[in-house]
Amino acid sequence: MSEQPGRLDVGLIGMGTVGPVIASALRSVGHRIAGVVAHTDAERERAEMMLPGVAIMDETEVIAASGLVILAVPDGEIEPLVKGLADMGAWKMGQIVCHLAGPFGTGILAPAQANGAIPTAIYPVMTFTGMSLDIPRLSGTPFAVSAPAPFLPIAQALVVEMGGEPIVVDEDARPAVHAALTLGTLGIVTAVVQSLAGLERAGIEDPALFASSLLAGTAEKALSEIERAFAAPIANGDTQVIAEHVKALAGLLASDGDRDAGGDFADIYRVRAHQATDILYRRGHLSDRACDSIKTALMEGGL
Repeated sequence: MSEQPGRLDVGLIGMGTVGPVIASALRSVGHRIAGVVAHTDAERERAEMMLPGVAIMDETEVIAASGLVILAVPDGEIEPLVKGLADMGAWKMGQIVCHLAGPFGTGILAPAQANGAIPTAIYPVMTFTGMSLDIPRLSGTPFAVSAPAPFLPIAQALVVEMGGEPIVVDEDARPAVHAALTLGTLGIVTAVVQSLAGLERAGIEDPALFASSLLAGTAEKALSEIERAFAAPIANGDTQVIAEHVKALAGLLASDGDRDAGGDFADIYRVRAHQATDILYRRGHLSDRACDSIKTALMEGGL
């Protein structure tokens, strides 16, 4: 263990974009990095860039040298890795084992716990570049934290030390929480890709630059205002504009003939507009008449 009181020797297994940032953040608050697993030249380069001077070890050596082991391998690899190391007798009594996977709680760490290890799960809810600029961004970032009740304060303390905000998530709720977050990111990225493809098809030379302020601002507004972030023409039931939108988007596809944006632009617009209309209607922002008029315009716009 390190000489400074309360500090841990930390081992990192997994050299993707998230693990080295978490390890570097822990080192910045006084914990010592005992060693990391880096199998490829690229992983060794990342280790040296993010954790200069760190020792490169194999998995069993990292576990033997560490009081805290961070598992930052792909989600689906965690359970077999933990079990395989347990079968080898690698885990130690009182050692903290922490994984960073969103969909799972500590159940996948059961083989390590059976050997006396302390299981924890912390999932930072942010995007990572894998560079040092991610470290200050951890400040104030929510972390989904799960652990058996006696060990929950340990997981929370790790997050707080990095400047994060620990949010306790029940073991059984983690898959749904992660799925909901993924639903949001999939929707945002898919919508942006399709929007930029439509702008490019309409003749805009740099669609990302052209749309960046509007799209980024809309995402921020949606987070703060929820359904009130829906703008015209759906929010105000402007059926004439809606019908013109459908016609214009149908023309984009007809003039080119391919579907590289993931489908017919007009059909994509219809689906999104129907979803927005239903949300606004269910939440009391559109009347029955306005809702029906919008759906009629969506149907007739492409005729």
